[in-house]
Amino acid sequence: MHIVVCIKQVPDTNEVKINPETNTLIREGIPSIINPFDENAVEEALRIKEKCGGKVTVISMGPPQVESTLRDTLAMGVDDVLLISDRAFAGADTLSTSYTLGKTIEKYLSDYDLIIFGKQAIDGDTAQVGPGVAEYLNIPQMTYVVEIDEVSKDTLTVKRELEEGYEVVTSKMPAAITVIKGINEPRYPSLKGKMKAKSAQVKIINAADIDADPERIGLKGSPTWVSKIFTPPAKGNTEKIVDDNGSSATIIIDRLKKLQVI
Repeated sequence: MHIVVCIKQVPDTNEVKINPETNTLIREGIPSIINPFDENAVEEALRIKEKCGGKVTVISMGPPQVESTLRDTLAMGVDDVLLISDRAFAGADTLSTSYTLGKTIEKYLSDYDLIIFGKQAIDGDTAQVGPGVAEYLNIPQMTYVVEIDEVSKDTLTVKRELEEGYEVVTSKMPAAITVIKGINEPRYPSLKGKMKAKSAQVKIINAADIDADPERIGLKGSPTWVSKIFTPPAKGNTEKIVDDNGSSATIIIDRLKKLQVI
């Protein structure tokens, strides 16, 4: 079984910077981490591999620095990684990103059985890329997966988390799923894994390699964009409570009751 995991390197939330001209995140040269939901996607792929055999390939689209994040997944135990990197991809929205990932999978990883995504990226919170790739590849998709009940080369049965319960769904393979954090606890890389990752070759492909339509990638291929970014002004009045006798909690509760907050 061949499992493909799509991950994203996201900026450290304390270090976010915005390009004032394009209103997009500046990713180069700032501290970054693997998207937390994607760690669960990698872990789930490894668990399926341990149960059913096969291999796990992790891919990511982004600047050259994403290579470090891909090496982290190699240290966890994945078999191969692929970096999709080209200046032409800069500024891509979710539709353009889905197209680029789909084209890459179509050309380089066409023998896939299952594609796994984290449910969303913490820098965009759209939860659209997983479904977008599934739509491009014309395969079944199951989102918000909290448990995989059964998996084989032919079928996949999962439990989806809903607002008021769960839904059990069975699909034919190949298929795509997005997973939530409750599905597992990601493992720590082993020393052997770290040594393997350090010396591994990370293949880098560009727009020409996947025969990407220039009208469908990067900013040019993105029908949505950010028109303005600003910090909203603080709302409401503030009040400082000076506590001389240890009664601040009581004072705060009384205030909240008067405001009918509690």
